[in-house]
Amino acid sequence: MVKTAIIIPARYGSSRLEGKPLIVVEGKPIIQWVYEKAQAAKLADMIIVATDDERIFNAVKSFGGNVEMTSKDHKCGSDRIKEVVLRHPEIGYIVNLQGDEPLIKPSAIDEVIKNVKEDKNADISTLLRVIKDDAELNNPNLVKCVRDVNGFAIYFSRSKIPYERNSICGSFYGHLGIYGYKREALLKMTSLEQTPLERTESLEQLRALENGMKIKTSIVEFVPVGIDTAEDLEKFKSIISKTV
Repeated sequence: MVKTAIIIPARYGSSRLEGKPLIVVEGKPIIQWVYEKAQAAKLADMIIVATDDERIFNAVKSFGGNVEMTSKDHKCGSDRIKEVVLRHPEIGYIVNLQGDEPLIKPSAIDEVIKNVKEDKNADISTLLRVIKDDAELNNPNLVKCVRDVNGFAIYFSRSKIPYERNSICGSFYGHLGIYGYKREALLKMTSLEQTPLERTESLEQLRALENGMKIKTSIVEFVPVGIDTAEDLEKFKSIISKTV
């Protein structure tokens, strides 16, 4: 049977917040918060944490999670996920769920799965949100996207797109870093050389677009809290303290 797997790449090293998967918040490491969100999704058959660090491996094992060791030589999460997928011929659909997104909504994970499984034209799927703040719109760390009338991505950029020459743009969309892949699409993308636009913007998804692959998008209403810095961590702690 073809299975759908949520794979969570997690590494210990981080230039801005080292060891963040293992930082404990309200009694649980961040990787466990992410894993439990994945467990609440309804459309996945399996969840695997992909790591190159024994400390993360042992932490996931300690809370009963499924985890596999991968090479330390991978340059990005997609390559780490590919290594796991190649071990599992039964996996036909993959969700790349970042290990630093502890507030991701399970329904959003399911939306990514639904789009890549049900749309025969989609090689990849991902999520967008409406940008309502000018500071975010001009922040190069928030990736923007424009899409066609059928919901497929036309381009991703760190710049504000589209340019408002005539001020008639209805909405600007920010990208959420979660992806769904058909198996063959993941294997193809990770085998391709980096492309000029990818290198220019430092955005891996542009490699897929430059090679004619189709990325289906959906709009969601929540604003994610990814943990990249100490400030992000404090924001997450503040949110969680109000809900537990």
